[in-house]
Amino acid sequence: MSERQASLFGSDTTAESQVPASRASVLPGNTGYPAYRTSKMRWLPPVPEHWGEQRAKVFFREVDERSRTGEEELLSVSHLTGVTPRSQKKVTMFKAASYVGSKLCRPGDIVINTLWAWMAALGASRHAGIVSPAYGVYRPHSVDSYNPAYLDYLLRTRAYVAEYIGRSTGIRSSRLRLYPNQFLDIALLQPPRSEQDQIVAYLRAQDAHIARFIKAKRELIALMAEQRGVLAEHAIASAETQYLRFDRVVTLLAKSITREPETTYTPIGMFNRGRGIFHKPLTEGKHLGDSTFFRIEKGDLIFSGQFAWEGAVAVASAEDDGCIASHRYPIAKCILDAVTPEYLYTFFLSKSGDLLLNHHSRGAAGRNRPLNPRSLLKEKVPVPPLHLQREVTDFFHEEQSVRREIEKEIALIREYRDRQIADVVTGQVDVRGWVPGADDVVVDEELAVLGGDEELDTDEEETDGDD
Repeated sequence: MSERQASLFGSDTTAESQVPASRASVLPGNTGYPAYRTSKMRWLPPVPEHWGEQRAKVFFREVDERSRTGEEELLSVSHLTGVTPRSQKKVTMFKAASYVGSKLCRPGDIVINTLWAWMAALGASRHAGIVSPAYGVYRPHSVDSYNPAYLDYLLRTRAYVAEYIGRSTGIRSSRLRLYPNQFLDIALLQPPRSEQDQIVAYLRAQDAHIARFIKAKRELIALMAEQRGVLAEHAIASAETQYLRFDRVVTLLAKSITREPETTYTPIGMFNRGRGIFHKPLTEGKHLGDSTFFRIEKGDLIFSGQFAWEGAVAVASAEDDGCIASHRYPIAKCILDAVTPEYLYTFFLSKSGDLLLNHHSRGAAGRNRPLNPRSLLKEKVPVPPLHLQREVTDFFHEEQSVRREIEKEIALIREYRDRQIADVVTGQVDVRGWVPGADDVVVDEELAVLGGDEELDTDEEETDGDD
């Protein structure tokens, strides 16, 4: 860690230093139940002997009630956040001309994105509203059988996801479908209702600690991004800054790859708000679809053709070198004796750069606003002296180093959370004796951070488990 990073964050940024000390001792002394039996579901470990376990059809039935007006609250079903109102999303989702005929759901219903169940795109709804007609809606026979929040935790564990994959039909993993008869045949664990309520209270308290940890880490990243922006503003304010056409300092990559059917490639997608690139699963050339693809090199400035107006801009790192991007991701090669990609990235995330990207992203509705890179190339952009741009570049690389460490910590705490949830909802840990402490305060709004980075940009018609 550099002196500048240490001055910002202090010398201790480990996950352990941020989690309250009481988290190490929240479990009762006896962490297991007295007696266990073999579960009916092969993916599950032995479960508490006194817990019930019956097929989902014993507790739920499929319902297909349709909206006549389409004016009910529109709900989203995500692998990250379960069933949530679209109004709570950080970005504007794609909108249909009409939602008449959408499926109605009530609080306590299980809603499953049929196409993305294999990614756990499902959950117990806490809201009344409407969802896609293609989704499955399952209503409890009795509201007393389950605490919906317990089911939401249970049904999104890895053991149950493995069951969805095993029961789904389809020839490709990304096109598996979990139909009603398949879901209703799955065995559901049923602790006594009082235990379900205790499990939910315990897990929500632990989620609150984890959410506060993640929020603090995200704020550190945001602080560094803000300081990088200040450096860029200082550079632009230089009397030596020139305003040059964008095509004077970059060229667009025009040569596509020659796709080899048996060669394995790594396609990329992008997060919005400048949060970088993510890698899609390895794919053989014969399965890449109809798009034209371009090879990425370290230092390329990449725009999302669909979501540049939302700040989906990135600089390719060493990890991205050799990956491929479809024609929907314009790739700019910087003329390095004139401009650095890290400076341009910072500029396009500023208010002025954002205005340019929005001006050259036109569309009819919702998020369908494709970028016109040809017209963007004609715009003039501020080009400060190289030595000032390099200050931005140097800080960018420090920032990326800190970001990587923080993301590792967040990934570890998320893994811990997943394991903790699985252990508690399947009875591997007995929390009946847990009593909340003074710091076990749950604020619902804080828990939203547990949803993670939802706003992904992919070439798929349906994006990563969210409708």
